[in-house]
Amino acid sequence: MLKDAQGLVVTTYSANAIAAINRFLDQMLGYGKDAETAVLQAIAADPTCALAHAYAAAYYLTQENRKAWQLALPYLQTAQQYCTKVTAREKLYIQAILAWANQEIDVAIATHEEIANQFPRDLISVQQGQYHYFYTGNKEKLLEIAQKVLPSNPQQHYLYGMVAFGLEQCHQLKAAEKIARQAIALNRYDPWAHHAIAHIMETQGRVDEGIAWMESFADTWEDCNSMLYTHNWWHIALYYLQLKNYEKVLKLYDTHIWERANKQSPKDQVGAISLLLRLELRGVDVENRWQNISPYLYSRIDEHALPFQDLHYVYALAKAEHHDWVNQMLQSMQYHTLSINPFLRRSWVEVAIPAARGMVAHAKGDFNTTVAALKPVLPRLHEIGGSHAQRVLFGQVYQDAVLSAQKQSWDYGITA
Repeated sequence: MLKDAQGLVVTTYSANAIAAINRFLDQMLGYGKDAETAVLQAIAADPTCALAHAYAAAYYLTQENRKAWQLALPYLQTAQQYCTKVTAREKLYIQAILAWANQEIDVAIATHEEIANQFPRDLISVQQGQYHYFYTGNKEKLLEIAQKVLPSNPQQHYLYGMVAFGLEQCHQLKAAEKIARQAIALNRYDPWAHHAIAHIMETQGRVDEGIAWMESFADTWEDCNSMLYTHNWWHIALYYLQLKNYEKVLKLYDTHIWERANKQSPKDQVGAISLLLRLELRGVDVENRWQNISPYLYSRIDEHALPFQDLHYVYALAKAEHHDWVNQMLQSMQYHTLSINPFLRRSWVEVAIPAARGMVAHAKGDFNTTVAALKPVLPRLHEIGGSHAQRVLFGQVYQDAVLSAQKQSWDYGITA
């Protein structure tokens, strides 16, 4: 058996498979666009390597859409087929990805924690543990799982970026900026560390500095996957939004966000939707951009990969006036809650579905219903995931609805 670049044993005798796995690790940790190619090369080099198959399944699961899930399952089945003689770490990792595929996110989290405890140099596992904490709203554990493996990974810039983001989400901004800058000093091409500082500067109102900072690294994002490429530009657009330079925001949307998006990617779609909504809340006419997005959302109606994503989809469909699709999606969300485990079900039933109704009401101009639906769930919106910068949008929708409802009431009183 051979070791990967992390110094961890992989059950394979193929040097080519190890080389491809190392490329995959670097691509995943660095949000590169060639992760899929790398992991498929690893499988081609050694079709019996269970870990390579599990990595492929994990890659497809990160796409958070039904087509990718279907691609993941055969790889996961093959990983299980060859897992009888693998190491304890590999076996745990396969179990974590199987739990993810089964939507047993609590089990997946517990398994990634076990890997972090026993094999702290397994940064892909740490990254995926953070991913699950992010989308279940547990910012403290998102930070903790990365911090606890720091002693085993000195000078590892990818991990520094992961810790920086966790610190930022826990409002430890000074410490977050320090370690993010350490990551970038080790490797200028670390987009997640750039991203962490984008959050910090936005939170602190360092708008001009944030623009200069992010734009100075934009050349390094050309080899990023579409998710982080568009998301980092999304952060730049938020800075210009704060400056009320709406023409610039629309230009960034058209050139670096929707234009460069993978139109089938849920995360790319969510970024585009959230930026259009932010613009409209400021009174900007986004013209036909809702209609341009909506055809790509039909396949999302019955998917329900993440409640955070669903709130964006259903709003965009309502804005594009696909009211039948909206009703179908709301009904489908309700039905979805019957088939998921209790760990996820509560947030769907008590937070996501009421919030979705509120978002639809806002899109339709029914502001009283928006206020009634969103007010009770705002304190719990962290449970459906997303960052502070992303979730603040729902509070803005609520505030807009409050003001609009008051205005409607006032106008009605005058005309009556």
